[in-house]
Amino acid sequence: MNAQDHIDLGSVQETLLLPLWGRAVETKKEKPLLVDNTAVAIIESIPYDFRVIAHNVSPLSRVSWIARSLYFDEQIKAFIAQYPNATVVNVGCGLDTTFDRVDNGKLQWIDLDLPDTIALRKQYIPENERIKCISCSVFDTCWYQNIKPEEHVMLLIAGVLYYFEEADIKRLWSDVYTFIPGTEIIFDYSSTYGTKMANKQVIDKAGMNQSAYLKWGIDNILELEQWDPHIKVIHHMPMFQEYRQYYPMRKRIGMMIADRLKVMSLAHIKIE
Repeated sequence: MNAQDHIDLGSVQETLLLPLWGRAVETKKEKPLLVDNTAVAIIESIPYDFRVIAHNVSPLSRVSWIARSLYFDEQIKAFIAQYPNATVVNVGCGLDTTFDRVDNGKLQWIDLDLPDTIALRKQYIPENERIKCISCSVFDTCWYQNIKPEEHVMLLIAGVLYYFEEADIKRLWSDVYTFIPGTEIIFDYSSTYGTKMANKQVIDKAGMNQSAYLKWGIDNILELEQWDPHIKVIHHMPMFQEYRQYYPMRKRIGMMIADRLKVMSLAHIKIE
Protein backbone atom coordinates (compact mmCIF):
# COMPACT_ATOMS: atom_id res chain seq x y z
CA MET A 1 0.00 0.00 0.00
CA ASN A 2 1.27 3.46 -0.88
CA ALA A 3 0.20 5.56 2.11
CA GLN A 4 0.43 8.85 0.30
CA ASP A 5 -2.21 7.67 -2.16
CA HIS A 6 -4.66 7.39 0.72
CA ILE A 7 -3.84 10.20 3.16
CA ASP A 8 -3.69 13.64 1.62
CA LEU A 9 -1.45 15.58 4.00
CA GLY A 10 1.33 18.10 3.58
CA SER A 11 4.84 16.93 4.44
CA VAL A 12 4.91 18.66 7.82
CA GLN A 13 1.37 17.55 8.68
CA GLU A 14 2.32 13.95 7.83
CA THR A 15 4.67 13.90 10.82
CA LEU A 16 1.58 13.77 13.07
CA LEU A 17 1.60 10.02 12.39
CA LEU A 18 4.88 9.56 14.29
CA PRO A 19 3.69 10.29 17.86
CA LEU A 20 0.35 8.62 17.10
CA TRP A 21 2.19 5.42 16.27
CA GLY A 22 4.45 5.83 19.30
CA ARG A 23 1.51 6.10 21.70
CA ALA A 24 -0.14 3.05 20.15
CA VAL A 25 3.05 1.00 20.57
CA GLU A 26 3.36 2.09 24.22
CA THR A 27 -0.27 1.22 24.93
CA LYS A 28 0.25 -2.35 23.72
CA LYS A 29 3.10 -2.97 26.17
CA GLU A 30 2.52 -5.24 29.16
CA LYS A 31 3.15 -2.34 31.58
CA PRO A 32 2.61 0.87 29.60
CA LEU A 33 3.50 4.27 31.05
CA LEU A 34 0.71 5.78 28.99
CA VAL A 35 -2.53 4.22 27.77
CA ASP A 36 -4.03 5.63 24.58
CA ASN A 37 -6.63 3.23 23.24
CA THR A 38 -7.81 5.80 20.72
CA ALA A 39 -4.34 5.83 19.15
CA VAL A 40 -4.43 2.04 18.88
CA ALA A 41 -7.84 2.14 17.21
CA ILE A 42 -6.69 4.78 14.71
CA ILE A 43 -3.47 2.93 13.87
CA GLU A 44 -5.48 -0.22 13.17
CA SER A 45 -7.92 1.53 10.84
CA ILE A 46 -6.11 4.41 9.14
CA PRO A 47 -4.93 3.71 5.55
CA TYR A 48 -1.22 4.15 6.17
CA ASP A 49 1.66 1.70 6.01
CA PHE A 50 3.56 2.14 9.29
CA ARG A 51 6.24 -0.44 8.48
CA VAL A 52 8.84 2.14 7.49
CA ILE A 53 8.28 4.04 10.73
CA ALA A 54 8.32 0.86 12.81
CA HIS A 55 11.51 -0.38 11.19
CA ASN A 56 13.53 2.84 11.23
CA VAL A 57 12.48 5.09 14.11
CA SER A 58 14.79 4.69 17.10
CA PRO A 59 13.45 3.53 20.48
CA LEU A 60 14.71 6.81 21.98
CA SER A 61 12.53 8.84 19.62
CA ARG A 62 9.53 6.71 20.50
CA VAL A 63 10.18 7.14 24.22
CA SER A 64 10.43 10.91 23.75
CA TRP A 65 6.86 11.06 22.45
CA ILE A 66 5.67 9.23 25.56
CA ALA A 67 7.69 11.43 27.93
CA ARG A 68 6.29 14.51 26.21
CA SER A 69 2.71 13.28 26.57
CA LEU A 70 3.21 12.45 30.25
CA TYR A 71 4.63 15.90 30.95
CA PHE A 72 1.84 17.70 29.13
CA ASP A 73 -0.80 15.59 30.87
CA GLU A 74 0.65 16.53 34.26
CA GLN A 75 0.82 20.24 33.44
CA ILE A 76 -2.74 20.37 32.09
CA LYS A 77 -4.15 18.45 35.06
CA ALA A 78 -2.47 20.88 37.45
CA PHE A 79 -3.82 23.84 35.47
CA ILE A 80 -7.41 22.64 35.39
CA ALA A 81 -7.23 21.67 39.07
CA GLN A 82 -6.77 25.40 39.65
CA TYR A 83 -9.15 26.50 36.88
CA PRO A 84 -11.70 23.69 36.32
CA ASN A 85 -13.54 25.54 33.56
CA ALA A 86 -10.39 26.54 31.70
CA THR A 87 -9.95 26.45 27.94
CA VAL A 88 -7.11 24.40 26.48
CA VAL A 89 -6.09 25.06 22.89
CA ASN A 90 -4.27 22.13 21.28
CA VAL A 91 -2.13 23.90 18.67
CA GLY A 92 -1.16 21.65 15.78
CA CYS A 93 -3.38 18.97 17.27
CA GLY A 94 -2.86 16.36 14.56
CA LEU A 95 -4.38 13.12 15.86
CA ASP A 96 -3.52 13.88 19.47
CA THR A 97 -5.81 12.46 22.15
CA THR A 98 -4.69 14.35 25.25
CA PHE A 99 -8.27 15.41 26.00
CA ASP A 100 -9.27 11.80 26.70
CA ARG A 101 -6.57 11.50 29.37
CA VAL A 102 -7.06 14.84 31.18
CA ASP A 103 -10.77 15.64 30.88
CA ASN A 104 -12.33 16.75 34.17
CA GLY A 105 -15.83 16.97 32.75
CA LYS A 106 -15.76 20.78 32.70
CA LEU A 107 -12.90 22.12 30.62
CA GLN A 108 -13.40 23.51 27.12
CA TRP A 109 -11.09 22.19 24.42
CA ILE A 110 -10.11 23.61 21.03
CA ASP A 111 -8.24 21.51 18.46
CA LEU A 112 -6.41 23.82 16.06
CA ASP A 113 -4.65 22.70 12.90
CA LEU A 114 -4.47 23.17 9.15
CA PRO A 115 -7.55 22.22 7.09
CA ASP A 116 -6.20 18.93 5.71
CA THR A 117 -5.29 17.73 9.20
CA ILE A 118 -8.60 18.78 10.74
CA ALA A 119 -10.46 16.99 7.94
CA LEU A 120 -8.51 13.80 8.73
CA ARG A 121 -8.97 14.27 12.47
CA LYS A 122 -12.74 14.52 12.19
CA GLN A 123 -12.82 11.11 10.54
CA TYR A 124 -11.43 9.50 13.69
CA ILE A 125 -11.97 11.91 16.60
CA PRO A 126 -15.39 13.62 16.62
CA GLU A 127 -16.20 17.00 18.12
CA ASN A 128 -18.67 17.30 20.98
CA GLU A 129 -20.20 20.02 23.15
CA ARG A 130 -16.82 20.73 24.80
CA ILE A 131 -14.44 19.96 21.93
CA LYS A 132 -14.29 22.29 18.94
CA CYS A 133 -12.09 21.97 15.86
CA ILE A 134 -10.75 25.05 14.10
CA SER A 135 -9.14 24.78 10.66
CA CYS A 136 -6.44 27.42 10.32
CA SER A 137 -2.83 28.23 11.00
CA VAL A 138 -1.89 29.27 14.53
CA PHE A 139 -0.52 32.44 12.91
CA ASP A 140 -3.98 33.34 11.60
CA THR A 141 -5.27 35.53 14.40
CA CYS A 142 -8.94 34.86 13.67
CA TRP A 143 -8.93 31.83 16.00
CA TYR A 144 -8.52 34.06 19.05
CA GLN A 145 -12.13 35.15 18.54
CA ASN A 146 -13.21 31.78 19.93
CA ILE A 147 -11.82 32.60 23.37
CA LYS A 148 -13.67 34.83 25.83
CA PRO A 149 -11.60 37.51 27.61
CA GLU A 150 -12.44 36.17 31.07
CA GLU A 151 -11.35 32.59 30.35
CA HIS A 152 -8.23 31.00 31.80
CA VAL A 153 -6.31 29.63 28.82
CA MET A 154 -3.52 27.15 28.29
CA LEU A 155 -1.95 26.42 24.93
CA LEU A 156 -0.66 22.91 24.32
CA ILE A 157 1.95 23.01 21.54
CA ALA A 158 3.44 19.56 20.94
CA GLY A 159 5.91 18.92 18.15
CA VAL A 160 5.07 22.15 16.34
CA LEU A 161 7.43 25.04 17.07
CA TYR A 162 10.43 23.20 15.63
CA TYR A 163 9.07 23.69 12.14
CA PHE A 164 9.15 27.50 12.22
CA GLU A 165 11.78 30.20 12.21
CA GLU A 166 12.59 32.15 15.36
CA ALA A 167 10.89 35.26 13.96
CA ASP A 168 7.65 33.29 13.57
CA ILE A 169 7.73 32.14 17.18
CA LYS A 170 8.40 35.66 18.43
CA ARG A 171 5.39 36.82 16.44
CA LEU A 172 3.24 34.06 17.95
CA TRP A 173 4.17 35.03 21.51
CA SER A 174 3.42 38.66 20.66
CA ASP A 175 -0.01 37.75 19.26
CA VAL A 176 -0.81 35.70 22.37
CA TYR A 177 -0.03 38.71 24.55
CA THR A 178 -2.15 40.97 22.34
CA PHE A 179 -5.24 38.76 22.16
CA ILE A 180 -5.18 36.52 25.27
CA PRO A 181 -2.76 37.94 27.86
CA GLY A 182 -2.28 35.76 30.94
CA THR A 183 -2.15 32.60 28.84
CA GLU A 184 0.07 29.73 29.93
CA ILE A 185 1.84 27.67 27.26
CA ILE A 186 3.39 24.22 27.41
CA PHE A 187 5.61 23.08 24.57
CA ASP A 188 8.58 20.97 23.60
CA TYR A 189 11.72 22.39 22.06
CA SER A 190 15.18 21.38 20.98
CA SER A 191 18.71 22.70 21.06
CA THR A 192 20.29 23.71 17.77
CA TYR A 193 22.21 20.43 17.85
CA GLY A 194 19.00 18.55 18.58
CA THR A 195 17.22 19.87 15.50
CA LYS A 196 20.03 18.54 13.31
CA MET A 197 19.89 15.17 15.05
CA ALA A 198 16.10 14.96 14.71
CA ASN A 199 16.22 15.67 10.99
CA LYS A 200 18.70 12.86 10.50
CA GLN A 201 17.46 10.31 13.00
CA VAL A 202 13.69 10.85 12.81
CA ILE A 203 12.52 12.66 9.66
CA ASP A 204 14.93 10.96 7.26
CA LYS A 205 14.72 7.50 8.80
CA ALA A 206 10.94 7.58 8.99
CA GLY A 207 10.80 8.25 5.25
CA MET A 208 9.32 11.74 5.62
CA ASN A 209 9.89 14.48 3.05
CA GLN A 210 12.85 16.79 3.69
CA SER A 211 10.50 19.77 3.54
CA ALA A 212 9.42 18.59 7.00
CA TYR A 213 12.87 19.33 8.44
CA LEU A 214 12.99 21.06 11.80
CA LYS A 215 14.19 24.68 11.78
CA TRP A 216 14.08 26.25 15.25
CA GLY A 217 16.39 25.31 18.05
CA ILE A 218 17.31 27.20 21.21
CA ASP A 219 20.14 26.32 23.58
CA ASN A 220 18.92 28.31 26.60
CA ILE A 221 15.16 28.59 27.00
CA LEU A 222 15.56 31.48 29.45
CA GLU A 223 16.45 33.58 26.40
CA LEU A 224 12.69 33.83 25.82
CA GLU A 225 12.49 36.25 28.73
CA GLN A 226 14.94 38.47 26.87
CA TRP A 227 12.75 38.39 23.77
CA ASP A 228 9.87 40.09 25.54
CA PRO A 229 9.37 41.28 29.14
CA HIS A 230 5.88 39.75 29.10
CA ILE A 231 7.28 36.20 28.83
CA LYS A 232 7.97 34.31 32.06
CA VAL A 233 9.51 30.82 32.04
CA ILE A 234 7.70 28.89 34.77
CA HIS A 235 9.43 25.54 34.35
CA HIS A 236 11.70 23.70 31.96
CA MET A 237 13.56 20.42 31.96
CA PRO A 238 15.30 17.92 29.66
CA MET A 239 12.86 15.52 28.00
CA PHE A 240 13.73 12.38 29.97
CA GLN A 241 14.67 13.85 33.33
CA GLU A 242 11.58 12.61 35.18
CA TYR A 243 11.06 9.43 33.21
CA ARG A 244 14.45 7.70 32.93
CA GLN A 245 13.74 5.75 36.12
CA TYR A 246 11.08 3.69 34.38
CA TYR A 247 13.46 2.16 31.85
CA PRO A 248 16.30 -0.37 32.01
CA MET A 249 19.88 0.90 32.36
CA ARG A 250 20.70 0.37 28.69
CA LYS A 251 17.99 2.80 27.63
CA ARG A 252 18.70 5.13 30.53
CA ILE A 253 22.21 5.73 29.26
CA GLY A 254 20.88 6.95 25.91
CA MET A 255 18.39 9.18 27.68
CA MET A 256 21.06 10.67 29.92
CA ILE A 257 23.23 11.49 26.91
CA ALA A 258 20.28 13.07 25.08
CA ASP A 259 19.42 15.14 28.14
CA ARG A 260 23.03 16.25 28.60
CA LEU A 261 23.12 17.43 24.97
CA LYS A 262 19.69 19.08 25.35
CA VAL A 263 18.50 17.22 22.29
CA MET A 264 14.86 17.53 23.44
CA SER A 265 13.36 19.54 26.28
CA LEU A 266 10.03 20.61 27.76
CA ALA A 267 8.87 24.02 28.91
CA HIS A 268 5.99 25.83 30.61
CA ILE A 269 5.76 29.59 30.17
CA LYS A 270 3.28 32.36 30.86
CA ILE A 271 2.69 35.45 28.77
CA GLU A 272 1.21 38.32 30.77
